[in-house]
Formats: sequence, C-alpha cells, structure tokens
Amino acid sequence: MNEKTPLNREDYTDPQCPFCTDQYEAEPPIRPIPATRVIEKLDAFLDRNDYAGAERLLLYWVNEAGLDRDLRGEFQLRNELMGLYRKLGRRESAMENSDRALALIGKCGIENTVSAGTAYVNAATVRKAFGMADAAIPFFEKARAIYEANLKPNDPLLAGLCNNMGLALTDLGRFPEARELYAKALSIMSGIANGEPEAAVTYLNLANLEEAENGLENGSEAIDACLAAARELLETKTLPHDGNYAFVCEKCAPTFGYYGHFAYAAELTERANAIYERN
Repeated sequence: MNEKTPLNREDYTDPQCPFCTDQYEAEPPIRPIPATRVIEKLDAFLDRNDYAGAERLLLYWVNEAGLDRDLRGEFQLRNELMGLYRKLGRRESAMENSDRALALIGKCGIENTVSAGTAYVNAATVRKAFGMADAAIPFFEKARAIYEANLKPNDPLLAGLCNNMGLALTDLGRFPEARELYAKALSIMSGIANGEPEAAVTYLNLANLEEAENGLENGSEAIDACLAAARELLETKTLPHDGNYAFVCEKCAPTFGYYGHFAYAAELTERANAIYERN
C-alpha cells in the first residue's frame, strides 16, 4: 500500500461475526428509544406530582436518544423537558431544551407537521412564562398556521393554542385579539368530553384579561361572572378526578385566591394534593 494512501475503517476493523456489517457503515445505525413507554412512565411521575423523578427519567432517555442517533425521540423528549422546566421556573434549562427542539424540526424533516406545531406552542409558552411575550407571538403564529392546516376546527390542541396565545396577547395589551382567542377556546372545549377543566382555565384567563383591560374595580362584575363560571365547571360531577384534573385544580387555585376566594382556593389545593397522593 502506498504510504500516502489513507487507511479506511474496513482496512483495520474485522467484523465481529460473518454477518455483522455495522463497522462498514459510514455512521452507526439509528436505534429508536422506546418513546411510548418513556411517556407512559413520565405521565405516572406527573400524576404523582413527582417532578424530580420526571426529570431523571427524561434526562436519562434524552441522553440515550443522543447516543443512539434517534433525532425524533430526542425531539419528543426535548419538548417534554422544556415544559417541565417551565413549570419548575428554571429559565435557562427551559430555553436550552426549547432551542434544541426547534433545531431538530428541520433535521427530522417535520417542518409542517402537527408535532412541529406543538413544539412551536411549547417554545412560545416558555418565552411567555419568562417575560418574553413579544418573542412568543411569532412561534404562536407558526403553530396556528400548522394547526389550522392539519387539524379539525374543534381539535383540543387548537383550544390549548388559543388559551396560551391569549395570555401572551394580554401581556402585550392586545385585548380584543386575546378575547377572540378565548372565545374560540371556549367554543371548542364546550364540545369535548370532559373539557370542563380546560374551559375553567379559560374563564380564569378572561378574568385576568378583564382586570388588565378595565381595572379591578371597573371590571369587578365581569370578573365575578368569570370566576363563577370557572367554579361551576370545576364542580362538574361527571369529571374524572385524575392527574389532569389535579393539575388544573392546582393551576386554578392561585387565581381564585388572588380574587379573594381563599376558602375555595384552599379546597382546590387540597383536592389536587389528595389526587397526587392517591396516584
């Protein structure tokens, strides 16, 4: 062999067995992680309000996805991580996983899919949560275009988008646009089985909008009406008291407390804790 001729991998590596050809490949094979099982386990942690366990699970498997070159698996878990870190108030970690998930959209070739739309919603929600409502709006708009092109008009994902985008618009003082989105969210959830908890969240968002637009005193009548509607929805007898219901109760309690409904806020918190402990 000419001394100037570079060695290729096949020149110095023998197969482990006659049928093993991995070493001849330019890159190692992609080995998908068991994403469905990981998400099921994640839901179990979240149903118990065990955020530390959820973080350990996601970090382990996102590392495995990287080692196994499973970009789609990593994309899915990065989405979960940014949401988890948003809930925990960990801005740097939330933004890091948001940026990574967004970068993976193109690499996975899923630019116009619902999965990409959901990543845009998550990225926007992270930015809104950490005081960057202006930066959130373009991501919400991308998600809205994808959802409206791919989903039925009554899909719950659209309601979630409307709720979250409405919050960002309220922060920016764009009240008529936010109100229109909240109305759309309520319309969608009214036709969804067990959609009452999410509709309750929308009514509390409307209460906050009323205060932001009209002030606490001038908006008091409309605020009280929104609180009453939200409470009635949360007390729907047929609702399953599962992890999602616990999460909504926990989410709604501070708003009721803020507007002086201290006893009901405490009741919602106790209700959520009881569900978490049971799970």
